[in-house]
Amino acid sequence: MTINPLLEVENVYAGYVKDLDILQGVNFKIYPGELVAVIGPNGAGKSTLAKTIFGLLTPHQGKITFKGQSIGGLKSDQIVQRGMCYVPQIANVFPTLTVEENLDMGAFIRNDSLQPLKDKIYATFPVLAERRRQRAGTLSGGQRQMLAMGRALMLQPSLLLLDEPSAALSPILVNNVFEQIRQINSGGTAIVLVEQNARKALEMAHRGYVLEAGRNRFTGPGSELLNDPKVGELYLGVKTVH
Repeated sequence: MTINPLLEVENVYAGYVKDLDILQGVNFKIYPGELVAVIGPNGAGKSTLAKTIFGLLTPHQGKITFKGQSIGGLKSDQIVQRGMCYVPQIANVFPTLTVEENLDMGAFIRNDSLQPLKDKIYATFPVLAERRRQRAGTLSGGQRQMLAMGRALMLQPSLLLLDEPSAALSPILVNNVFEQIRQINSGGTAIVLVEQNARKALEMAHRGYVLEAGRNRFTGPGSELLNDPKVGELYLGVKTVH
């Protein structure tokens, strides 16, 4: 039995300025329930890829397919309704609203009871349950990241795009956030993890893509990329002994 990709990006060119592409023919796919890491140096196009998939940038060449249907050119709200959510690196919560109000905002297209969903998210992120009446702007960086993920999960997406979830977090909080990501994935949600912390991302990923200058450089199972001497030397800070 052939399993079709949940999301497939084929030969996509996209950027922020006309005639200046950051993505130079990128190919990418993720299957249902997978956790796929996207790593690479600064400026490689990792975040640009996430924004293009989610409709924040429009590809001028190539094809993006989600659940078997083309989504290239769709607006973000239309993509959300098809079952995809995106958590940006910054400005990912409503700081003046409470934790609970942020979760409610995440379910803007639902018209069923939200309490069972909120209970599930509080079980996944106990710190949010403790701080449900607290304004989001007063949370720590790691807690805000968890709230941003929790808010996205209020729509029970098939695919969650996470853009640099560990950025600017302390090592302890990084471990905590990554453990939550692993837990979300084990519950069946497919995750695209765009991440600077390449080693940690590959350790938990089923597969990984290494981008460089807007192009595919390496791809393969996370464990294989982690142990590839070339990937280690170029992207993981591993010195090869000659």
